[in-house]
Amino acid sequence: MKSCFYPLIGDKIFGWPGDLVDILSVIATLFGVCTSLGLGTMQINEGLHLMNSDITVGRDSQLIIIWSITVVATCSVLTGVNYGIRRISEFCFCFGLVLMLCVLFLDNTVFLLNLYVQSMGYYFQWLIQLGFHSDAFEQLGPSAGAEDRGRFIPDGFVTTDGPSGWMNGWTIFYWGWWIAWCPFVGMFIAKISLGRTVKEFIAGTMAAPVIYVFMWMIIFGGAGLKMEREAALNGLCCHNIDMGRVFNLSIVSPSSLISLDDGLCATKDCNPCAASLLARNIGDGMTYEDLKKETEMFGKPEWWGKTTVSRNLTRLSCRKTEEMWFDMMMSYGDLGNFLSAFSLVSLILYFVTSSDSGSLVIDCLASNGHPEPPKLQRLIWALIEGLTATALLVAGGKQALTALQAMSIATGLIYTILMCVACLALWRALQVQAGDLDPNGPSFDVDLLDPFFTDPFDQVVSRFSSTSKLFLQFIINLVLTPLTVAKTASRVICVSTFWPVLISLTIFLFMFVFFHLLQLAVEGAWALAWIAYIAFGSGVSIVRTRARNHLNIPGHPIEDLCLSLLLYSSVALQMEISTREGKTQQQLNDQNGEEKINKAFSYSMDSVPAIVISSKASP
Repeated sequence: MKSCFYPLIGDKIFGWPGDLVDILSVIATLFGVCTSLGLGTMQINEGLHLMNSDITVGRDSQLIIIWSITVVATCSVLTGVNYGIRRISEFCFCFGLVLMLCVLFLDNTVFLLNLYVQSMGYYFQWLIQLGFHSDAFEQLGPSAGAEDRGRFIPDGFVTTDGPSGWMNGWTIFYWGWWIAWCPFVGMFIAKISLGRTVKEFIAGTMAAPVIYVFMWMIIFGGAGLKMEREAALNGLCCHNIDMGRVFNLSIVSPSSLISLDDGLCATKDCNPCAASLLARNIGDGMTYEDLKKETEMFGKPEWWGKTTVSRNLTRLSCRKTEEMWFDMMMSYGDLGNFLSAFSLVSLILYFVTSSDSGSLVIDCLASNGHPEPPKLQRLIWALIEGLTATALLVAGGKQALTALQAMSIATGLIYTILMCVACLALWRALQVQAGDLDPNGPSFDVDLLDPFFTDPFDQVVSRFSSTSKLFLQFIINLVLTPLTVAKTASRVICVSTFWPVLISLTIFLFMFVFFHLLQLAVEGAWALAWIAYIAFGSGVSIVRTRARNHLNIPGHPIEDLCLSLLLYSSVALQMEISTREGKTQQQLNDQNGEEKINKAFSYSMDSVPAIVISSKASP
């Protein structure tokens, strides 16, 4: 992963910044794969139990499933990308395609095709609006005055607002979850894309998968929504009837007529669904013995009222998440059991291919980007994944896995920033390859990261003295940046700017500290502090832009602003050294006795352990 940042920081990816990126990538990948493995194991366990009630839903069964997947994944990762990993991935794709086509043909095909066209139209129509929608008003809480505005409020609702937790529970959740997987997926896609052109890469990793996901979501989602509507139309609903209570009454007083006064619901009051179901049975004059016989026709007593005896209809919203898929598969008549078993095999293989490719990516990261890490190391990481999932399942079950999932999503926040930086690095690399940016062009004499001992480890000792001086100057500039920037402004703009820059930046920096201290006595003073800091950083960025132009260094004012807000002390130090005594970049190069080149490309790109996508197809 660290090689992504080579166009920006050059050989510093071989120092601790690059190792930090790889460590975060290993942790995110390990936790992400283990969490998915644990949660997927629970669904596989439910599916096996639905097909064979002798297989219990519990920790022992789930541990067997985890280690079965781990063993297969270990064998796959040991064979490498071109054999086990590739073949299992191909099988997964084919199995998923078979399932999707089965649902398309066995269900209402015309409806699903119409839904596909309609959903695609809705998607593109609302893409811009939904892309920027953030439930701003819903998150404020319930609103009032809907009736005054002529809005219709359905029965059982008090407001027309959507759910306040939707954005966090769905949109933000899945964004974070997908981003947490980016080091794993990005590295693996890069590894298998060697030799592809950029055009082929975009088509194979962005266009084709998106179209396939559209088909998958619309076909299965449409079939599920259709079943939910038809189940509701046939009176199936989510009741809260205590079937254990019903069975007890069928033994104690089997000939007694069903009565709402017998406390048949799990809670004090029966919900509307339970009341309607019981009212229908009371109207038919059913006894508790009759109700017991009717419930025994189902696989489980609690299924009564939620699904039909033939399982062709199920109220999916009443079922557990792990059961919904198999409920839909069982709705296809005689093929129900086959499709359920086929789905289980596909599900297992999907988790196997996630585990083995995840293990291989972790191996590559842990071996400093080695394209073919040792098999012993592959074995160790594959077993670590299984052990981690086992430990989480034994320690806390689904709660522990959910907590780890939340932690993986939290890493997504860090990777959101890294992804933005990586996009800038990729753009720089493409500019260089296209000839729009000269890698040997002028640059600052000191990098922003130089004061932090970020050189490759074999150079840290030899440069320890000079780096220590830079670090000391960095610490001093945490306070004296206004003076340093004012000196730079007098060199690159004009001498008369020294005092205005010094006074203004000093005031803004002082206000930043002062208002934070004032927060102890005045609520809200922190906001003024950060406004002052933004003004301070903006002033530094303006001088940096002028310094770049003075030294003929390519860049952008927005980049200057971001760097000035993030590392203002390094920015001030960088400008001070590069413009000291009014020397131009060429004079500094002559003084050093050699041509100064962009440090981001100080080493040949051939030395970077990364998968490089060529701009032309391989012969």
